[in-house]
Amino acid sequence: MKKLVLATHNRDKFKEMKQALDGLGWDIQAAFDFPGMPEVVEDGVTLEENSLKKAKEIWAFTKLTTLSDDTGLFIDALKGEPGIYAARYAGEKCTYVDNVQKVLRLMEKVPDSARRAVFRTIVTIYDPVKGAQQVCGEVEGKITGSVQGNGGFGYDPIFMPEGFSKVFALMTLEEKNQISHRGRALQKARQLLISK
Repeated sequence: MKKLVLATHNRDKFKEMKQALDGLGWDIQAAFDFPGMPEVVEDGVTLEENSLKKAKEIWAFTKLTTLSDDTGLFIDALKGEPGIYAARYAGEKCTYVDNVQKVLRLMEKVPDSARRAVFRTIVTIYDPVKGAQQVCGEVEGKITGSVQGNGGFGYDPIFMPEGFSKVFALMTLEEKNQISHRGRALQKARQLLISK
C-alpha cells in the first residue's frame, strides 16, 4: 500500500484531514509519528509558499509522498487579518481560545452586516516524480458575535459558513468536511491522489 504523510503537528487537523481522505487506498501517516521530525518554520508570505515549504521539508525527511496544507482566515472588518497568521494571531504560544478571543475583542463593535470572512486552504501534494501539485479550497461566511459549540478547533466556534445557521463547531466532522475550506481542498486532492 502506498504511504502518504500528512505534514502537520496539529492532531486536530490530522484527524480532520485523515477523515476527508479516508477510503483512497493509501496508508495515511502523521508527521508527528516520525521521531525527530523537524518543525517547519512558516516564513512564507502566502499560503501557497507555506504549504509548499511544509510539503517539501517533510518529504525530504520521510522520502514519502507528502500532503500539507496552509490555511488563512481573512476578515473584511479587520482588513484581511489574521490572514496567513491565523494559527498564531494572538502570539507565538497562543491557544485556540486566545485567537478566538482576540478576534471577538477586535470585532466587538462591528455590526452583523459587516462581519464577512473567508477561510482559504492551500493543499500541496509533493513527490519527486510529479513535483508539487497545489489545490485551493475556500468558504465564505461570517464571524459570529460570541463563541458557539465546542466541536472542531481553531476558529470553528465563531465561523458560520454562508447559507448555514450554525458555526463549524456545532457540526459533525463529516458535515464540516463536506463544506469547509479544508474539506473542499482535500476533495480536489483526493482526485490527484487517485491518479498517482
